[in-house]
Amino acid sequence: MAVPTDPLVRHDDDAGTLPGAGVDPVKDSVPAVARSGRARGPARRPGLLRVLGPGLITGAADDDPSGIATYSAAGAAFGFGMLWTAPVALPLMGAVQLMCARLGMVSGRGLAGVLRERYPRWVVATACLVLLSANTVNIAADLGAIAAVLHRVAGGAAHAWLGVVAGLILGVLALGTYPLIARVLKWLTLVLFAYVAAAFIARPDWNEVLRATFVPSPRWSREYLVLVVAVFGTTISPYLFFWQASEEVEEEKQRGKATVEERRGASARAVHAANVDVWVGMTISTLIAYFIILTTGATLHPAGILQIQTAEQAAQALRPLAGGAAALLFAVGIVGAGLLGVSVLAGSAALAVAEAADWPGGMNERPRGARRFYAVMAAVMLAGVALAWTSTQAIRMLVWAAVLNGVLAPPLLVLILVVCNDRQVMGRHRNRWPLNLLGGAAALVMAAAVLAMFVSGAF
Repeated sequence: MAVPTDPLVRHDDDAGTLPGAGVDPVKDSVPAVARSGRARGPARRPGLLRVLGPGLITGAADDDPSGIATYSAAGAAFGFGMLWTAPVALPLMGAVQLMCARLGMVSGRGLAGVLRERYPRWVVATACLVLLSANTVNIAADLGAIAAVLHRVAGGAAHAWLGVVAGLILGVLALGTYPLIARVLKWLTLVLFAYVAAAFIARPDWNEVLRATFVPSPRWSREYLVLVVAVFGTTISPYLFFWQASEEVEEEKQRGKATVEERRGASARAVHAANVDVWVGMTISTLIAYFIILTTGATLHPAGILQIQTAEQAAQALRPLAGGAAALLFAVGIVGAGLLGVSVLAGSAALAVAEAADWPGGMNERPRGARRFYAVMAAVMLAGVALAWTSTQAIRMLVWAAVLNGVLAPPLLVLILVVCNDRQVMGRHRNRWPLNLLGGAAALVMAAAVLAMFVSGAF
C-alpha cells in the first residue's frame, strides 16, 4: 500500500531523514506503520484506538479544573455569548499541538531539549521560566479546587486535602510506570461528558445557540475581555506545548528507543497517525469546553448566577441531569480532571527542566536514576501547595490561572513556529503553509486579546 500524502507534511528530497542523520537500511526496509510504533503491519491503516495516545491525554488534560471554572464563568456571565470561542480555538489549538507532536517525533527531543541544542541559553531559560511560573499558579489553582471540593463532599480540612492530593499525585508519578499512568489518565475525565447530556436536558433555544456559535458578538468590557483571554489561555496553554512534544519522546522510549539518534526522523505514515491522535484529542477537548459554556449559559445565566464564587454555584449547571446529586457529580469531575491536570502540569515542568539541563528524566524513569527530574516535580508541586494554602477563593484563582496562561502563551507560540520551520531540526517535516497560517493566527489572536484586555483597564 502506498503511503498516503499528508497535506501538512512537506515532501521534498531528503527522504524523511534529518540533515546529518544516517540512513539505516534495516530501519528503512521496515514498513512505515511498524516504524511509527502506533500500528503494525504494512498493509493496514492503524485502528483509531491504537493511534490514540499523547494527543488524547493532552486533550483531556486541557479540561482541567482551571478550564472547567473558566468555561463555567464564561457561560454564567454571558450566556451563549462566548460559544464562538470554541470553533475559533479548535483549529488553532489543533495546529499548535500538532506542531509540538511533530517536533518531538522528528527531533527525538522535547521542546526544551531542541531549544537547548539550537538556541542561546537565555532562550531556553526564558521558556522554562515562563513554563514554571504558569504551571506553579495552575497547579495551585487546581489543587485548591480539588481540596475545596473534597472538603465539602468528604469533610476534613481543605488544607489537609492539599497535602493528601499532592502526595498522591507525586507517588503515582514517581512509582507508576508510564503505560499504567497513560491508561489511567485517558479515562479520568469521562465524567465531563455529563455537561453534554445536561445541555440537551436543559433545552436551550438551539437557534440562539447556533447563532452565538458562528456569529460572534464581542463586547468591549473589562469582564468580557478578561474571560476571552482566560478561555483562550486555558485552551491553548504553555504546559501543553511542552507536554505534547515530550510525551511523543516518552512513547518512543517505551518502545526501546533510548537514544536521540534512534528516535530521530519520522515516516509520513507515523506523522499521519500523530495527526489523527492530536485532532481527536483536541476535538474532544473543545467539544467538552463548548458544552460547559452551553450548559452554564442555559442554566446559571437565566437563573441570575452571573458570577461563580463557589463550587456549589458551579455545580448547579449539572442539576438538570443529576438533580440533587449535581454537587457530587461536579465533585467527581473536578477531582478526576484535577488529578489529570496536575499530573500533566508537574510532569511537563519536570520534563522541560530536565531536557533543558540535559538531566536523565522521563515518566518511565525510576526516582533513583532521575533524582533531579523528580526533585523538580516535587518542588513545583510544593510551590503550588504553598500558593494554594494562601488562597481562599478557589474558583477565582482558577480563572486567573487561565488568564496567566493566556498572557504567557503568545511568545512561546512564536518560538514554536520558528523551531518548526527550522530545517536543521525538522528536515522534510518542516511546517507547510497550513500549519504556519494556523499557528501564526493562534499567536496573533491571543496577543490581540491580551492587548485588548490591558487597554480596557483590566489590570
